[in-house]
Amino acid sequence: MQIKISARHGHLSEGTQAFIQEKAEKLMRFFDRLTSIEVTVDLKDDLKAVEFLVSAEHKHDFVGHATNNDVHACVDMVIDKLEGQLRRYKEKVQDHRRRSSPGEVTGRPAAEGESED
Repeated sequence: MQIKISARHGHLSEGTQAFIQEKAEKLMRFFDRLTSIEVTVDLKDDLKAVEFLVSAEHKHDFVGHATNNDVHACVDMVIDKLEGQLRRYKEKVQDHRRRSSPGEVTGRPAAEGESED
């Protein structure tokens, strides 16, 4: 997996880049089929904006972005959002294959001629 970090309207320190790299790598714990992560940090105003574009296999993309006064807080908020997205997607994919039919869930199917009153 490759991680690309870029900054607009300024420069990120090595410490901040290492922090972002570390947080981005933790996303692999939630879904191991990630192919790339692009991080864009906008430093134009007092409010900093961070955007993550996460690409996974089979053309699935996940996007999260947040604004705050602190870049570290923005990254934490975006990571929380992406963790939720990745969890929901992984559950959806896994449940899709193992889901039982509606008749099995509710009990026996109604026999012909019986009325459900």
